[in-house]
Amino acid sequence: MTDLTALYDEADRLKDDGKHDEAVAKLRSILEVDPDYTLAHMALAVLCGRMGQHEEAVKHSRRACELEPLEAFNFTALSVTYQRAFAGTRNQDYIRLAEEAMAQANVLQYRQPTR
Repeated sequence: MTDLTALYDEADRLKDDGKHDEAVAKLRSILEVDPDYTLAHMALAVLCGRMGQHEEAVKHSRRACELEPLEAFNFTALSVTYQRAFAGTRNQDYIRLAEEAMAQANVLQYRQPTR
């Protein structure tokens, strides 16, 4: 079986080298093996947003939140994805969604631990 962590690291290096199309392809290959690989979804959200593929970015960021619904960071990242989508499209719906995602992040971050 392919080492998904190694593939992710390769995608990260490609991203750092500005080879976004190649990084996206590598990340998508990870999701073919494991559709629930949260880090790949998070990285695709960032890369797709940079490439102006805002709906695709939102899709991946939402999926990361579905996979880890108690992770405040993922909702913060989703809010940023929505903000970038607004900046790229001027679609006002993204502002409301960004605020909702940030509110969810705050709820998760400051929730009381159960005993």
